[in-house]
Amino acid sequence: MIQKKICMLGTFAVGKTSIVRRFTEDMFSEKYLTTVGVKIDKKEVELDGDKVMLLLWDLEGEDDFTEIKLSYLRGASGYLLVADGTRAETFDIVIDIQKKVEASLGTLPFLLLINKCDLTDLWEIEEMDGLQRLSENGWDLLTTSAKTGLNVDTAFAKLVARMIR
Repeated sequence: MIQKKICMLGTFAVGKTSIVRRFTEDMFSEKYLTTVGVKIDKKEVELDGDKVMLLLWDLEGEDDFTEIKLSYLRGASGYLLVADGTRAETFDIVIDIQKKVEASLGTLPFLLLINKCDLTDLWEIEEMDGLQRLSENGWDLLTTSAKTGLNVDTAFAKLVARMIR
């Protein structure tokens, strides 16, 4: 069995833990519990007949007081950057995080998830030039909803496919 480590990266309260919980348990809770340090979950998936054990490292969010511990990323095969569509500043933070990760670890497969698409009427991030530029520069973007499950499985499937290639 192939084993792959995926890290969940972003600022606080963007939905990293909720996305992992939706993916691993098909559940969602309105309760907000902040991640301290790292929380690790596992899920077995199948891709092209191969079984893949995913180790999902849900890292605490980055903010003005806490930086992502790059040591947690060692051994990662890929990562998901998560921004919150209702908080535009989270978009800038994930761009900075991606630059730090790439400077530290080199190029790894990743996707940018803009979460909370079930709340698009509250979105501060729109289909703006910044998203278009990132897409043109090779960033793969998906809008997700941990609440409804929209594109959550798709995000992991796309990332796993890239990691295995």
